[in-house]
Amino acid sequence: MPWHVGDVSRETRPDRRKKRAPKQQSLVRNPALWTGTPLSVPEGGRTPHAAFTEARPDKARHMMDAPTPTTDVKDADEHEPPVVDGKGTPAPRGPSADAVLVRSTLEEIAPVADRVTSYFYALLFVRNPELRDMFPVAMDTQRDRLLKALLTAAEHLDDTPVLTAYLENLGRGHRKYGTHSAHYPAVGEALLGALARYATRTWDDRTQAAWVRTYTTISQIMIDAAAEDERSAPAWWHAEVVSHDLRTPDVAVVTLRPDRPYPFLAGQYTTLETPWWPRIWRHYSFASAPRPDGLLSLHVKAVPAGWVSNALVHRARPGDVLRLGPPGGSMTVDHSTDTGLLCLGGGTGIAPIKALVEDVAEYGDRRPVDVFYGARSGHDLYDIDTMLRLQKTFPWLSVHPVTEAQGRLPDAVCRYGPWGERDAYLSGPLGMVRRGVDALRGAGVPSERIRHDFLAELAPAASG
Repeated sequence: MPWHVGDVSRETRPDRRKKRAPKQQSLVRNPALWTGTPLSVPEGGRTPHAAFTEARPDKARHMMDAPTPTTDVKDADEHEPPVVDGKGTPAPRGPSADAVLVRSTLEEIAPVADRVTSYFYALLFVRNPELRDMFPVAMDTQRDRLLKALLTAAEHLDDTPVLTAYLENLGRGHRKYGTHSAHYPAVGEALLGALARYATRTWDDRTQAAWVRTYTTISQIMIDAAAEDERSAPAWWHAEVVSHDLRTPDVAVVTLRPDRPYPFLAGQYTTLETPWWPRIWRHYSFASAPRPDGLLSLHVKAVPAGWVSNALVHRARPGDVLRLGPPGGSMTVDHSTDTGLLCLGGGTGIAPIKALVEDVAEYGDRRPVDVFYGARSGHDLYDIDTMLRLQKTFPWLSVHPVTEAQGRLPDAVCRYGPWGERDAYLSGPLGMVRRGVDALRGAGVPSERIRHDFLAELAPAASG
């Protein structure tokens, strides 16, 4: 069950009812080091997995085997009545006890993150060799995804809506790998084993118990989301390439016909696997709003050493069949308001921005939309003609091309404005998005109005 990092995704099937997954069978085993050496045991003589039994003594079954719902875990924290100021308003509370302990662990292991993740996968595969085939042959890209997911979860541990949406998206997406509820205990065992070995300063009985509660909550949210999704959607779709338009030597517009209806919202993305690189999935945003003919359009840039992107740009042809995972992403338009949009698209990041413009047009909105389209040079603005045609069609749309000669895209945006009352959308390279978020915050755009699909990558390092 590859731990891929997703983002906060809005619900795309609103008529589905919640349904909890059946409880897992007892699978918890006491893991040993892959070298054959016993796991480090905290003072008190307990191995990490023993906490799964003892953390909730009123439960006869292991916590990982019978995960409790999210709302049941709150009694494990140290709760006090809310602090109230002189006006009777509840004052903001600090992080929960579990969040403090979890973040302290992550802060300690950050300098040795590579060793922690390598050890985690070694434990997982040695104790559960049947899981190895679910992962790509080359683990170079995969290795840091677990830690990114943990950092994201730790950062939002006390923000239930954000954490739940993030994990539900992960749970739905993991179905395409063949992940089942029975796989989660094995991951938990390997995770605690790796943390116990490397978090020597912060790891104790209390920290161990906090991690058990945290992982139990995480896994149950993902299991429930996958079970709910299974009722109405396939784990993946097959999609045939119907057209391949090479716009520049390294950028192609690929159009796909899925084998069954593919429900998504403008601004969302899919995960994609090619027949040339099995078990290697990459994210690509849809370049249009949902179309009546059901076709899907993606913009792909071939990047150095990018196996999937180079295959899609230089090898894929009409008739080839790819696999798609479920849609994800929170970069969608709120049609319950008429708030204006500020959109930053760098390189192929213009794809979901174009989809958002089409979505606003289809809904008949007349809200102002400003699109800043950035690239290294005018030649690299491969879709500028399309965007300028949209600008001529819709008077509420303003398109601003930006090249490196004019400065960085976020800096160019800040020369206009003010943007404090807009909903902001950013798509493009991680560095551009990171700078854009900082620039927009500095220009007065509230954080809750800034949307992008790099939740995990932009999660700050956890701290106590």
